[in-house]
Amino acid sequence: MKSLLVTLLLLSMSVGSGPAQEETSQGPVWDVQFIRTKPNQREAYLISLKQKSKPIWEEEKRQGLILDYKVFNNLTQYDPHEWDVAVAVQFKNFAALDGFEPRESAIAEKIASKQAATRELAGERFEMREILSTKLIQEIVWK
Repeated sequence: MKSLLVTLLLLSMSVGSGPAQEETSQGPVWDVQFIRTKPNQREAYLISLKQKSKPIWEEEKRQGLILDYKVFNNLTQYDPHEWDVAVAVQFKNFAALDGFEPRESAIAEKIASKQAATRELAGERFEMREILSTKLIQEIVWK
């Protein structure tokens, strides 16, 4: 009987002092590429993004595959080996990444109108930049 009372007392204490409610929730997911453009190729790379990638991102937004996209300029690049451009694509959540690549390829092919143009773009970009790293980051949403 005594052990039953102690058990009930401990249970009531743990129920009353449950975990505090979370102060944050999981927000959208960003796929971010940190890029270093090659010498004298920065402007060409940015033009390539605007002319060839932006229409694809816009169509992906229209179809609801992505929420948004951004291109960032590193204003504090002190070392020539650091990234100077970041390209970020925003997804609703991690589940939105499942099966994304085939859908993105279909959109790119439709916009480029031929697969050879897509391959050509990859070759051009290789000459313009180096991808230093790619990160998946998730926004923290304050409650």
